[in-house]
Amino acid sequence: MDTSRNDDIEAFTAFGRAALLEAGAVALAHFRRPLVIDDKDRGAGFDPVTEADRAVEARLRESISARFPEHAVTGEEHGADAPAEGWRWMIDPIDGTRAFITGVPLWGMLLGLLEHGRPRLGWMYQPYLGELFGGDGHHAWLERGDARRPLVVSRIERLADACVYTTHPEQFAEPGEFDRYARLAAHCRLNRYGGDCYSYCMLAAGHVDLVVESGLQAYDILPLVPVIEGAGGVVTDWAGRALDGGGQVIAAATPELHRAALAVLAGEHVG
Repeated sequence: MDTSRNDDIEAFTAFGRAALLEAGAVALAHFRRPLVIDDKDRGAGFDPVTEADRAVEARLRESISARFPEHAVTGEEHGADAPAEGWRWMIDPIDGTRAFITGVPLWGMLLGLLEHGRPRLGWMYQPYLGELFGGDGHHAWLERGDARRPLVVSRIERLADACVYTTHPEQFAEPGEFDRYARLAAHCRLNRYGGDCYSYCMLAAGHVDLVVESGLQAYDILPLVPVIEGAGGVVTDWAGRALDGGGQVIAAATPELHRAALAVLAGEHVG
């Protein structure tokens, strides 16, 4: 056993947790208060970014550079700061900015650690609700205050029994994407919109069975992969391939449900 490597993972895990808890105070200082909101699309649509997004990412970057100056960092607001080799921290400071600016607490702070491009550790922190979701690909957990409990996905295997979430129909921007999603949703027991990163955490917690999205960036999903997989779930692209970035994403509670959903997205008949 490589004890030095295990010690490294333990140190990374403790650091990620502490860094998010500290940065959560920055996010809460802006939530449900007057905000300066900019539009990154500048007339092409509405892609909001706030002072909270920038401040949270800045705080996390400061923490990482102080503790692990040899590690690379990628964040939504400030991009990548080094070649993608070795250890890389990935930050989405406020995932669900539209929810944030409307006062709805279905947003979260995402932090992930990648090793040679593969997700190793990940967290989603919702400081308003006091919930910290974490995972290492083998285990996943939810912390609230001093309590910590393991996360386990549901055992749903059939689409007819499944609850499927996606954040918003507009994210299916490529031709035919929404039709494919709608066909899948029609096979499911319940179809709901909203949630952003919170939907994936509810899948890990066993309350949601499928999450299907498109148009994601790497920082939107890679920090969540160790949480989903650590809880026993499956997460890939729409072709069933392991994720190496964003784009089309499907997360499922069980392999059986994942296979059935992929078949419908591919246009196959499912009885």
